[in-house]
Amino acid sequence: MGRDLKASKEKIILWLRGKVKEAGASGAVVGLSGGVDSSLVAALAKQALGDNVLGVIMPCESDENDARHAKEVAKKFGIKTEVVDLSSTYRTFMKSLPEGIRIAQANIKPRLRMATLYYFANSKNYVVLGTDNRVELMLGYFTKYGDGGVDLLPIADLYKGEIRDMARMLGVPSGVIDKPPSAGLWSGQTDEGEIGMTYDEMDTILRAMDSGKTSGIGQESMLRIKKMIKNSEHKRVLPQICRL
Repeated sequence: MGRDLKASKEKIILWLRGKVKEAGASGAVVGLSGGVDSSLVAALAKQALGDNVLGVIMPCESDENDARHAKEVAKKFGIKTEVVDLSSTYRTFMKSLPEGIRIAQANIKPRLRMATLYYFANSKNYVVLGTDNRVELMLGYFTKYGDGGVDLLPIADLYKGEIRDMARMLGVPSGVIDKPPSAGLWSGQTDEGEIGMTYDEMDTILRAMDSGKTSGIGQESMLRIKKMIKNSEHKRVLPQICRL
């Protein structure tokens, strides 16, 4: 039986309100990528915090449709926005570095976005809301100190299917919900293409692992997911200290 998403939505809203108050903050900032995860976080934050939400749109050699979708979401939910085009900043920064592998170059983008979000958060006494879902969090499919550098993770206990369903429930535009998920790391990059599994498959495997009922899951897929969880553990904990 599926989770009651209406109850989950209300719990997230109350949790956000409480955590922002607990932090002594005045509101929250969220990076609007034009994808379903950030759109859902923005919609939930708007319900929780009213006008004290800022959406930051940060194209960085990105597909122009991403910014268009992000603006559409902001308009739909009445969220104030700032647009910071990081493309020239990225190119200038890369000129200062020796040539590296593609993933090392691509991960600079979410790290520049993280710094930008904290600029606005510090300026306004806001907290930074993360947009990772449960699959991304457990598999480590996020950039350490990039999109993983946040204060609060409102939707990180929701599977991708639940994200889509809750987004529909809140009225996120269908074009945002249905487009292929992408971190926007390079042209044509998609989450599922890079991982090599669909979100439906990953949802199914993680649900089975969470429930302990894994008899119907292929062993090869199961082992691959377990390896990803193990190898990414360092992303989910604070840096380890050498105790003397």
